[in-house]
This record gives sequence, C-alpha cells and structure tokens, in this order.
Amino acid sequence: MSNILILNGAQPYEFAPGTLNATLVDRARAFLESQGHTVRVTTVAEGYDANAEVESHIWADTVIMQFPINWMGAPWSFKKYMDEVFTVGMDGRLTNGDGRTPEAPKKNYGMGGSLAGTKYMLSVTFNAPREAFDDASEPFFQGGSVDDLLRPMHLNARFFDMTPLPTFAAFDVMKNPEIEADFARFDAHLADVFVGAEHVAA
Repeated sequence: MSNILILNGAQPYEFAPGTLNATLVDRARAFLESQGHTVRVTTVAEGYDANAEVESHIWADTVIMQFPINWMGAPWSFKKYMDEVFTVGMDGRLTNGDGRTPEAPKKNYGMGGSLAGTKYMLSVTFNAPREAFDDASEPFFQGGSVDDLLRPMHLNARFFDMTPLPTFAAFDVMKNPEIEADFARFDAHLADVFVGAEHVAA
C-alpha cells in the first residue's frame, strides 16, 4: 500500500472552530489506515517544522489537502504553511528551480517539479451552496466550477509535478448543513479514489 500525507489547513475561529474539517481528516485517516495505507497528519494551525514537512511530501505517494474556503481561497495559516514549506523545498527536494534553463529562459515555466508520481487530492468545505457553481445564470461564479476557484491550489501542486485526484467539496456547511450526507459522500469519494486499481499501484 501507499504513504499518504493529510494536511489539515483549517484556521480556527470562534464562529468556525474547524470541527468539520478535523472530522473529515479523522475519517480519511481511519478509512485509509483500514485499507493498509500508512498515514501522516499535519494540523497546520498547531505548528510544524518546514523541513520535516518537505520530507513528508517526499515520503508521500499522495497528499490530501483538507481546508475550508476562506475568502475564495485557503485560510491564511495554510497559505503561510505553503509559503514556508514550499519555499524551503525549492532546494531541489520539491522542485529544481522553476523549470526554465539558461538555454531557454522563456520556456517551460513551472515545469521543474521533483514530485513526479505523487498524487494529490483537494477536499474543501464551503459556506456557498452547491447551486452557486457550474451555472452561468448564477451571478457570482458565473458558471465557474469548484476546481476553477481552486486553480491556484492546482497550479501549486503542478509546480511540483504532482498529479490531481478528483476534488471533494462539502457545501453550505454553515447556513444549511447536511453533515451526515456530506460524510456519506466523503466516504464514497475516498473509496472511489483509493480503492481503485489505479491507486493500489502507486
């Protein structure tokens, strides 16, 4: 089986202490360990060692990033984690520069990653309802998908040559939560992604 790093990127607030994201992390860990995978969990808000996190990325066959969407992106503490860990890893462990060479200084930007063969999965929670996405008549996202909104996260992973797995999202978790249904969908998503033959070979 494979090595899986789970990053809990939630930033606790009084109105949103991060319980749902922590529970999703716990469910993922329990399921993956039951399937024989070896799991490491980093709870970003509790602190971390940047070099140890780089080594965990190298160790991992798959990285799961679990976080709430705050102001259309990752929480500030998770962004700080990425700033610190990814920057330290630019010594060749996560990427060999930015992909360009002196011979071709304008080509292949972003293609210097060192984590070829490593997969990643985004799992996010939203205050926004599911109906706000993929519908051109909705004025805010204007037909955009969840993955359109998460494009910066996908590009960060691509910078390290990581390969995406399908994204999971729980919607409307503050105003109209359907938590048990979200848990059931999450469990099914994990089973689809991690029990299939394409992942066992990782």
